[in-house]
Amino acid sequence: MSGRRFLSIGECMVELSQAGDGLLRKGFAGDTFNTAWYARACLGPDWSVDYFTALGDDAMSDEMVAFIDKAGIGTSLIRRVRGRTPGLYMISLKNGERSFSYWRDSSAARSLAADPDRLREAVESADLVYFSGITLAILPQEDATTLLAEIRRAKAAGKLVVFDPNIRPRLWSSYDVMHTTISEGARSSVLVMPSFDDEAAHFGDDSIEATIHRYRALGAANVVVKNGADGVRLNFAGDETFVPAETVETVVDTTSAGDSFNGAFLARYLETQDAPAAARFAASVAARVVSEHGALVAKEKLGLSGR
Repeated sequence: MSGRRFLSIGECMVELSQAGDGLLRKGFAGDTFNTAWYARACLGPDWSVDYFTALGDDAMSDEMVAFIDKAGIGTSLIRRVRGRTPGLYMISLKNGERSFSYWRDSSAARSLAADPDRLREAVESADLVYFSGITLAILPQEDATTLLAEIRRAKAAGKLVVFDPNIRPRLWSSYDVMHTTISEGARSSVLVMPSFDDEAAHFGDDSIEATIHRYRALGAANVVVKNGADGVRLNFAGDETFVPAETVETVVDTTSAGDSFNGAFLARYLETQDAPAAARFAASVAARVVSEHGALVAKEKLGLSGR
């Protein structure tokens, strides 16, 4: 395997979903892990994909590591913390609408940046570093500062640093902390991949152009703004392109729409350096993902079996 490495940093959680007759189905998912999953599905064998997080020393953590490894995603960088466990969330359905309940306050992933040397080793080993607003939100402030310092070192070293703000206000202690830390995440990145509905709701952007301008003003050279069924607007070094979303006959589950787009986009962009083509490819992958149940759709159902 070559030395080219895609590193995704964040939290993978235990997922419980309704299985009928009062039973629950167990799975594993989380925004940055989902993106790593789709990047692995779409990248060729000359790229490795690794996940950096912290897990416990319990049986569920062992099972999660085995699941990640089976997906072809590297686990050697995962930090194991004695006495801790993974976070958990449950999906509830009512009249076809999904709602989520979370148990993550004592998640092992909250300490993923608590070992600065291990974090630096992981980041230095990567060619692309991907993280999100959720990655930052779950960390104690001191550890978020540590992570951002390593991310800035990676950017200065010429690595492709990619950030999805993925704004979740309930994870933050205040709006001020959220705004400041997400802005620092963007400032530390080369490419920012926000969702416009989040930016409009929580930063007050009245247009996609305003979102692009704000993130470029913070120092991100490139911005890809996802806008659901209304497509994607790209600004790479000042050149703007619009890519429409693919028409989906029946939307089944939008849980991983943005995460799958990000993973597919980055995979194709790494191989071609053609951002509009990468966005068109990612739109096709995301369309297949929202047509299936669950956050993680098998590679075979993405039409990628020949990859």
